[in-house]
Amino acid sequence: MKDSTKKIFQFVKDASQELLMIKDERINEILNTVADQILKNSDFILSENQKDLARMDKSNPKYDRLKLTKERLEGIAADTKKVSTMPSPLNRILLESKRPNNMALTKISVPFGVIGIIYEARPNVSIDVFSLCLKSGNACILKGGSDAKDSNNAIIHVIHSVLKRFNLNTHFVELLPPDRETTAELLEARGFVDLLIPRGSKGLINFVRENAKIPVIETGAGICHTYFDEFGDTKKGEDIINNAKTRRVSVCNALDCLIIHEKRLSDLPVICNKLKNSNVIIYADKKSYDALDKKYPESLLKHATDDTFGTEFLDYKMAIKTVSCFEEALNHVRINSSGHSECIITENHERADSFLKRVDAACVYHNVSTAFTDGAQFGLGAEIGISTQKLHARGPMGLEELTTYKWIIKGDGQIRS
Repeated sequence: MKDSTKKIFQFVKDASQELLMIKDERINEILNTVADQILKNSDFILSENQKDLARMDKSNPKYDRLKLTKERLEGIAADTKKVSTMPSPLNRILLESKRPNNMALTKISVPFGVIGIIYEARPNVSIDVFSLCLKSGNACILKGGSDAKDSNNAIIHVIHSVLKRFNLNTHFVELLPPDRETTAELLEARGFVDLLIPRGSKGLINFVRENAKIPVIETGAGICHTYFDEFGDTKKGEDIINNAKTRRVSVCNALDCLIIHEKRLSDLPVICNKLKNSNVIIYADKKSYDALDKKYPESLLKHATDDTFGTEFLDYKMAIKTVSCFEEALNHVRINSSGHSECIITENHERADSFLKRVDAACVYHNVSTAFTDGAQFGLGAEIGISTQKLHARGPMGLEELTTYKWIIKGDGQIRS
């Protein structure tokens, strides 16, 4: 590890100790000021974002994630203000007990200390991570990709200016250079970084998991399915599937595969009707292809291949799989799911309850678009990522998931025999 990088890591670790002494009211004031300054400096941030956008092909699925607009900045600022209104997740009493020898035990929530984030073309992550980490008492080290370097630098510049205004340590948040060497150093930052969270492509997440020497929470790829059951409502299906697929195709909660019961194939043209307005390319198996033939634009209808299913498209593309029974639908989800978000559309509540119980994913829906898998939509203020693993955190991660706990033991001279 280079001395310069080690020095940065040490600065952030030292800053995490200072952060423990700042009261929640002060934290909230800082977050509200950051939100205001993001809006006040929106022209500057957007101009820097344009530099990043100019280097990326518009057909790249990352382009939409990279793009910032005034509306998106307003949403980011609103989420930051929302975080300031949330109760502090720190020093919550999780368990209290007194032992027979009068030794008092208290289990309380505490911050991890320093959290590292490795992410790609998502400049909004810079603000979301800072706000959640500050509110939860964690210092953070950000490692953005080169595709968003100007956007990230602009955002961190604004945050640092606010911290200076409050006479606080700017090392509460540190943005590392966007090079591979620094990534390798962050993966090996034992003793400096307590937790590492990758956000990005499946390749990035796998690389971090396989090479990190510090604990990692995986925010996995979102291969999301919606099963339209034989008892599904056609209108609900049309609306839910269109929203889940087209609301924002580049995010991990976007629909990738529609599974349909063969008894409802006659309704498939109606269910897919709105998709053509967004020029969604459908990769259909034989039965669903026949059901859509001449009823969906020919240029947008393709035959599915072996690689179609289990693919996260991040684009205006969707697969369709026909099943003959509920068990076959469950099996298709089990084989192809990434454990992110899965949905069933049905009016049969016994069938819905079985799906909700048996599908192994972080978020399982009944008659609701998977587009709602989002920290803000879940009332968490914002999110630092969506975990698809099962240890410590699962699903959208907010303030509570950025804490661990410790035991406080009080006594009056007790000794163990």
